[in-house]
Amino acid sequence: MEAHEIAEQIDETAEAHDEERAVAARDWFRRLTGIYVGFVAMLLAIASLGGAGATKEMLNANIHASDTYAFYQAKYQRQTDYQIASDIVDWLAAAVPGLSPAAHSEAAQLVSRYRDAAAREASDAKKGNGKQELLAKAKAWERVRDRAAAQVPNFEYAEALYQIAIVLGSVAIVAASPWLLAVSSALAVGGFLLMLNGFFLVVQLLPG
Repeated sequence: MEAHEIAEQIDETAEAHDEERAVAARDWFRRLTGIYVGFVAMLLAIASLGGAGATKEMLNANIHASDTYAFYQAKYQRQTDYQIASDIVDWLAAAVPGLSPAAHSEAAQLVSRYRDAAAREASDAKKGNGKQELLAKAKAWERVRDRAAAQVPNFEYAEALYQIAIVLGSVAIVAASPWLLAVSSALAVGGFLLMLNGFFLVVQLLPG
């Protein structure tokens, strides 16, 4: 065998080894990228659950706040009715001549009862359903609603970034493209930060 034939055989062998290494590297890249895509899909599922939970909490808190305000309005109306009734009885007792002491006493008791009832409508710490207590409860539900409303966009944006990252990661597997994987990873990191902010609300994306 001549020297140039030996050299050609060595070159062919080297090229074959290089091709095998390149194929092995692409296979390894695709396997790792496939695992990465599966991990991002898991994060997408978590973000979806977080968004659904925040939306449910927002709607539930809004319903409770509305119901509590409606109860507050009913208490306000009843308080007003009791106050008007007590004023009318008090005025009649003073305006009608010739009332017996017993009638005056009965009118005074009625006025006192109406005013006590009006005071209970204003505040009833024992039952916790006076106007003052209901207003505090309604504002507490509003705070829960507003926090959940601030969480929702974080999860929505995170889901969008995760979905784009999964698409780019899938294309990177087919094309064996590291730069596509890099772009996908950057989007996934952004989605992860938004998801964390959705759970802990360190920064509000919308004004509260």
